[in-house]
Amino acid sequence: MGRVVLHTYFRSSTSFRVRIALAMKGIAYEPVFHHLRLGKHREPGYLAVNPQGLVPTLEWSDGTVLSQSLAIIEFLDEMVPEPRLLPEDARGRARVRMLSQMIACDIHPVNNLRILNALRSRFGADDAAVADWFRTWAAETFGPLEALLAQSPETGRFCHGDAVTMADLCLVAQVANNGRFGVDMSPYPVISRIHAAAMELPAFIAAAPQNQPDAE
Repeated sequence: MGRVVLHTYFRSSTSFRVRIALAMKGIAYEPVFHHLRLGKHREPGYLAVNPQGLVPTLEWSDGTVLSQSLAIIEFLDEMVPEPRLLPEDARGRARVRMLSQMIACDIHPVNNLRILNALRSRFGADDAAVADWFRTWAAETFGPLEALLAQSPETGRFCHGDAVTMADLCLVAQVANNGRFGVDMSPYPVISRIHAAAMELPAFIAAAPQNQPDAE
């Protein structure tokens, strides 16, 4: 395989998801770091790669450039099929996508850095108010997510059975973000159990924010 590049930032939960996928599939890559808090993702050189100016962005070995973490993960699953991150059956794939999108579409968009910065700059929110905002929207989805996982016979050691799927990548990355904003995880025993099981795996450990070269 030729050169693979990942544009990333250690605290980015979406980048964390993709780093796990790359590690699980044994894909070596060259990281390019963009410090989001310093606005490095808005520099012209990076906007030429990804006009949206967000991370992660994957530059594949054939020149393909992809952004949006779930799209990247599904691409990786098709290019390097083992280990699978999406089930073989249609119902299983739909369930994994559902669980993934609950986090990726319902929690992350209202809690990402640019939204939190806008709360500060446009509405005068202080750190306590921003953290309360974050916790509110995390709880809005983690409550139903916990119920779905607890009630479903398809939940195993991980979100879907006993093998890691894309849903676990999303869950683990979100729990990492939750820790930074003081989210109480005690109401979510199933989520916490899955998170603990995943964080025993080498791919998750290698991809964790604190283990990245740009970690502060």
